Amino acid sequence: MAKKNAFYAQSGGVTAVINASACGVIETARKHKDKIGKVYAGRNGIIGALTEDLIDTSKDSAKSIAALRHTPSGAFGSCRFKLKGLEENKAQYERLIEVFKAHNIGYFFYNGGGDSADTCYKVSQLSAKMGYPVQAIHVPKTVDNDLPITDCCPGFGSVAKYVAVSVREASFDVASMAKTSTKVFVVEVMGRHAGWIAAAGGLASDGKCNLPIVILFPEIPFNQKKFLAKVDAMVKKHGYCSVVVSEGVQGEDGKFLSDQGLRDAFGHAQLGGAAPVIANMVKEALGYKFHWAVADYLQRAARHIASKTDVEQAYALGKAAVDLALKGENAVMPAITRLSDQPYKWKIGVAPLSKVANVEKMMPRNFITADGFGITEKCRAYLAPLIKGEDYPPYKDGLPQYVQLRNVAVPKKLGEFKL
Repeated sequence: MAKKNAFYAQSGGVTAVINASACGVIETARKHKDKIGKVYAGRNGIIGALTEDLIDTSKDSAKSIAALRHTPSGAFGSCRFKLKGLEENKAQYERLIEVFKAHNIGYFFYNGGGDSADTCYKVSQLSAKMGYPVQAIHVPKTVDNDLPITDCCPGFGSVAKYVAVSVREASFDVASMAKTSTKVFVVEVMGRHAGWIAAAGGLASDGKCNLPIVILFPEIPFNQKKFLAKVDAMVKKHGYCSVVVSEGVQGEDGKFLSDQGLRDAFGHAQLGGAAPVIANMVKEALGYKFHWAVADYLQRAARHIASKTDVEQAYALGKAAVDLALKGENAVMPAITRLSDQPYKWKIGVAPLSKVANVEKMMPRNFITADGFGITEKCRAYLAPLIKGEDYPPYKDGLPQYVQLRNVAVPKKLGEFKL
């Protein structure tokens, strides 16, 4: 019987290190040519499988694939497309199996977050029912750091490093100008439901570099009176203050802050974005001059300042996914298990997708200070190792050199399929 090919796809918001996982998958598969044929990638994630828009990664050189390790974002294109339940849209899952059959695909590596884990799990179930076995392995990725079981998620460490560095640098800037100008700087970071990224802003201040920082977490209901009192106290004591606000901060009524009918710093109706809302509150109530910023894509695309720990873990999990498949595993996810904080040690374990799919890991309450505006030492001990180490990409003429793959299409064998 002919050896099976593998299918790899990237899903959801991309990161500074998702390509490192792709590199781990492809390089490891290439080392096992006796068991795995070609690695096909889905162009724009799972959509590439549904539309039979496959990429033949064998058309790219070993050098180009190796360069993925230091290249940000998704080299094959990602997507925000969640497959519905098996019974709701069985045709989509049957189409996946049809495409896998047509291209002799027996390994399915899906690199993404919670929704991807769910899709991976469903594919493993359906393939068995349809009599065409596919080993479905989920490769974890999410800047939100909210997947269960695994100690951390690839992509998070680098975002955390970017946020911690940016908050420290911006705080130095504000401190310089506070006497006669800006006294409050507000930066909005990602994290719709979990405050892991916002918490990383707390790393900017430590025993050697004490900075006045206020953090707003999604897990802590926003109390305007307490928040303004905290900022006012910080400014009066230090002369300035930096505020890190998670995009998912909610009021005590459970509504997102930006949905409460407030107006932004320019007097316009606020249609999304917590930073200008918070900044305007400060201006209206306290009269302090402010600046605000939204990190947005910059925080997750910043490969130039990626965490070495994050890069190593992302690659290792991609490699482990292939190793697990070759051992006959199915419907599982390689996961990070922390062995110690100091020195930081970790190993790769295995998590069943039945316990990963559709489960969100929030920040523990004991990671947040009693007043709800900072991180505890327990949280610092968890976060600190994840941002350590530098893994700079190669530079030329002052700019990082990232690879752009050829992404040669695989000839189609089936008819069109409407999404």
